[in-house]
Amino acid sequence: MSQKEILNTEKAPAAIGPYNQAIKADKTLYVSGQIPLIPETMALVTSGVADETHQVLKNVEAILKNAGYGFEDVVKASIFLSDMGDFTTVNEVYAQYFNTAQPARECVAVKTLPKNVNVEISVIAWKA
Repeated sequence: MSQKEILNTEKAPAAIGPYNQAIKADKTLYVSGQIPLIPETMALVTSGVADETHQVLKNVEAILKNAGYGFEDVVKASIFLSDMGDFTTVNEVYAQYFNTAQPARECVAVKTLPKNVNVEISVIAWKA
């Protein structure tokens, strides 16, 4: 029978709602959507979508590392943008983190995101 493990780390922003940063079920890790919050202060990065995307991916990385995973273990990524005009910039930053073994993914524009940020990313990772 599979086990479900709740995982949280102080190296990523605390959840701003009734959810956890990640759930591990067997060998699969489900990482909740991350926005550009600085973990230590819970302040938003607002200096542009490139900086926001870097912070989001740093938060994702902290959660992955806490669970013993890395970007190379990510099998699915979901990117949510407040403006599809930011796609190229977000894609350029994303490529710096997923530079080998890129996962499957989708990128969609939505009307608004939590705290009115420009980008949110969630991932699913798997390890043998």
